[in-house]
Amino acid sequence: MELDDFKSAWQSLDARLARQEQLQLAWLRERKTHQARRNLRWLHVGMILQMLLGLGLVLLGVGCWTHNLHTPGLLATGIALHAFGVLHVVFGGLVTGLAAGLDYSAPVLRIQKRLRLLLRVQTLNSNLCGAPWWVLWVLVVIGFAGLSPTHAAGPTPLWIWISLDIGILGTLATWLWAAKAARTPDSLYARLDDGTDGIRRSLRLFDGIDQVEHD
Repeated sequence: MELDDFKSAWQSLDARLARQEQLQLAWLRERKTHQARRNLRWLHVGMILQMLLGLGLVLLGVGCWTHNLHTPGLLATGIALHAFGVLHVVFGGLVTGLAAGLDYSAPVLRIQKRLRLLLRVQTLNSNLCGAPWWVLWVLVVIGFAGLSPTHAAGPTPLWIWISLDIGILGTLATWLWAAKAARTPDSLYARLDDGTDGIRRSLRLFDGIDQVEHD
């Protein structure tokens, strides 16, 4: 074989291997992208439910405080429920918007940045809207009581104060646990109930694609 023929054959083989590598990378990215979409599916469902819950809290809170303008405890409860309802809706909308706005055809680096932003927002959402339910369930009970046209006279029942105290301690403990998990996300301290598992799994998928592309 002459030298020119050898070079031509080598270039042809090299081009064929490059095309094969591109096809394999495209197939890998398509498969990983499909998995990432599936990982975030339940996040979308959860945020829709959160926004519906937030709307319910707003309606309950408004009903409570507008009917109890001269009862400080019920007025404060209604305002708190109203505020937390708005918070649920806002963060549910933010997380949904970020997840829905993911462009899977964009460069991997851009997708990774978007997923990390989504992770931070969902972690904040979990701590501001999820952890306070240690206390919120008590406020919901009080809020429904505030809708009654007649209120029982007398001091606040002891079980409410005990539940609020336990709830405050539970919220603080959850925040401490979340702070510990943020420093060591792969340890036994990592939380499993903050809604970020699907985001983390999707981020690991694209981290893998990025590693393959740069190898």
